[in-house]
Amino acid sequence: MDAEDAEPFDLRSDTVTRPTPGMRQAMAEAEVGDDVFDEDPTIHRLQRRVADLLGKEAALFMPSGTMSNQVGLRLHCGLGDAFICEAGCHIYNYEQGAYAQLSGIAAHPVRGVGGVLEVEHLEGITLGGNDHVVNTRLLALENTHNRGGGRILPYPGVLALTNWAREKGLAAHLDGARLFNAVMASGISARRWAEPFDTVSVCFSKGLGAPVGSALAGSKQHIQRARRHRKAFGGAMRQAGVLAAAALYALDHHVQRLVEDHANARRLAASIDACPGLRLASESVDTNMVIFNVEPALGGAMAFCQALKEAGVLMLPISATQIRAVTHLDLTSDAVGRVAEIVTAVAGETAEAKVTASAGRKSNA
Repeated sequence: MDAEDAEPFDLRSDTVTRPTPGMRQAMAEAEVGDDVFDEDPTIHRLQRRVADLLGKEAALFMPSGTMSNQVGLRLHCGLGDAFICEAGCHIYNYEQGAYAQLSGIAAHPVRGVGGVLEVEHLEGITLGGNDHVVNTRLLALENTHNRGGGRILPYPGVLALTNWAREKGLAAHLDGARLFNAVMASGISARRWAEPFDTVSVCFSKGLGAPVGSALAGSKQHIQRARRHRKAFGGAMRQAGVLAAAALYALDHHVQRLVEDHANARRLAASIDACPGLRLASESVDTNMVIFNVEPALGGAMAFCQALKEAGVLMLPISATQIRAVTHLDLTSDAVGRVAEIVTAVAGETAEAKVTASAGRKSNA
């Protein structure tokens, strides 16, 4: 295959992975039933497995993390209620305001530091109690934090925030789309991370490499109600055990290897930080995400991503000046090394082209 025909190195997200041969075989051999009738044995196995991993009474398979989060919000908030979240979180920024569209819920975003909320940020916040203000019912946190560059929430801070919520009479929901990244990077078990929360959402289609699916875990009562909400949102599926089999395979084979993604992300970050015109957005890379700033001399995020694309690397511009790169199981260490070389080369070529163009303009003046 010619170089120009080769597939690009895709670092836009860890959702771009494709099922491994072993995962495909597990899917093909899955025992299935009608899950709308609650009769799919593979989904039952997955739900029991997730509930046990998270230390909850029950769990429910969902088509997506967005649905899992939205059902979680709806469990705790009624029409006209509100939830508190960090202003950069996925629920607030990347789920189309579905909490308002589908459930009549309001959001109260509070800006943290690098995606991390602390109790002091919530001091003086109005929680309701009179006819003029919305009643706040829930605190929602995200771990790892996507827009925070895969940041792991400090565990003592999580305990402090959820204790504050309890004292205020609020429930607590965790968007744990990449919770297993936090588990492998921190050494803190999924059960411990989940313990302070009433409901927890986890994804299988991100770092774990399954093609589809998330799960919501909580009490038996919460999950019984969640089944009704899932149906209303269009998320009840029939013989979906083929998808649950992929998630089970991911839990068996792809959790421990997340440390490879984290090491690859740190290696990539070091190369990026050494490039003139590029600067890391944070001092540390906690997990599998690298967010970096592109200086105007290199044309900004969109132009730099286009130059990378032409060189065979896909990354995601997340603002006019910032780019996100995500490592995952489809990127080997050698591939990440090649990506680092391409980023360095493109940065150098872009800077040189800018200097040449500037000199040309001056000579023509």
